[in-house]
Amino acid sequence: MRDSFATGMLIISVPSLLLCEALNALRHSGFYDEEELILAARSLSKYGFDVWEPRGNVYELGAKLSSEHDISIYDASYVALAKHLDATLYTADSELIQKFPENTRHIRFYEP
Repeated sequence: MRDSFATGMLIISVPSLLLCEALNALRHSGFYDEEELILAARSLSKYGFDVWEPRGNVYELGAKLSSEHDISIYDASYVALAKHLDATLYTADSELIQKFPENTRHIRFYEP
């Protein structure tokens, strides 16, 4: 997937919260100091992801999916974006794969 993205064969669309979630995970891992977190933030902003702000129909769909499927708003926002874009959500989250088999696939099954 990384190679497909790096060569322009794949567009990776993400909700804007991905950037905060990634930095939060790094911060709480205990392996990164403040300077390294700042460098990671700079790097993430340069990756070239297609970043979507939570608004309008996608935001509403996320709220609906969260309620209907008893998942976090955070997780629902990824599914909602995939549905909105008519795209596949690649994830390692088995709960999302089980609850949304029509929109998700395990990342290990990605094929260019």
